[in-house]
Amino acid sequence: MANIKSQIKRNRQSAHRNERNRGVRSEMKTRAKIAIAAAEAGDTEKANEALVLAQKRYDMAVTKGVIKKNTAARRKSRLTAQVRLLLSA
Repeated sequence: MANIKSQIKRNRQSAHRNERNRGVRSEMKTRAKIAIAAAEAGDTEKANEALVLAQKRYDMAVTKGVIKKNTAARRKSRLTAQVRLLLSA
């Protein structure tokens, strides 16, 4: 436990931000899983809709500062490629 007053405050802030960011990260993962599941089921319309929502969540995470811009771009690209591959198979 920290003895310095400013560090005690930083620990409180860090815990609060961590809790808020955890929800955002969880939502990103959930949306990606939904898109992949829809693509595996072969439902093109639902998969495309879920993919758009997943990409939107990645962009929202960037604006909230949870992940970096390039990380979101990479994840969106990989998710799109995976969904397209599953739908074409």
